[in-house]
Amino acid sequence: MFLLRVMLPDRPGSLGAVATALGEAHADINAVEIIEKGAGHVIDDFMLTLPPDARPEALITACVGLADVEVMWVSSYPDNWGLTADTDVLEDMVAEPDRAEHVLLHAAPVVFHATWAVLVERSGAVVEATALAPPEAVFDHAHLGDLRTPHVATLPTAWIPNWGEHTVAVTPFRGSEHSILLGRPGPEFRQSELVRLRHLAMLSDLRLPTP
Repeated sequence: MFLLRVMLPDRPGSLGAVATALGEAHADINAVEIIEKGAGHVIDDFMLTLPPDARPEALITACVGLADVEVMWVSSYPDNWGLTADTDVLEDMVAEPDRAEHVLLHAAPVVFHATWAVLVERSGAVVEATALAPPEAVFDHAHLGDLRTPHVATLPTAWIPNWGEHTVAVTPFRGSEHSILLGRPGPEFRQSELVRLRHLAMLSDLRLPTP
């Protein structure tokens, strides 16, 4: 499966034109998610599958001839990942309030199309990590800035041996000394994604009232 991030005009027919072009490239669209709406544009993520003999470059080629359409990123995507809504994650967090940080940690890579997530102390020490997180990494303030403040940072090439550049979204949990970090080799996290992540983290201690 592939993840294709595209910026397209916010006008009728644009999404259909992109979908048609991808279909002509023999791509099978499994899902589409709106990431951001701006002044006259929309950023969409397409989850796609291609025939075994097709190359991902075909997805870029398919969009090149479309007016005002920009391919921002294309990368492989785990086959067993789909779309999980923020509301689904919130429901799971409320159902298990004592494990809310754990729930968000393991759901976040799917929700935000990231490669890995780690839960860290404000010092940067790792508390828990997902399976694809960098091993034995030190998430220090020199690279990531203040872990108490929501922001996007960049980890440079070779920040740990044999790892390339990664973009990271950082946000603290409310009522906790922990922060969550989401990482991927690209594309850069949008402000809208950071706001969504912060919102979920702020609700991590939400509990249903006792009947």
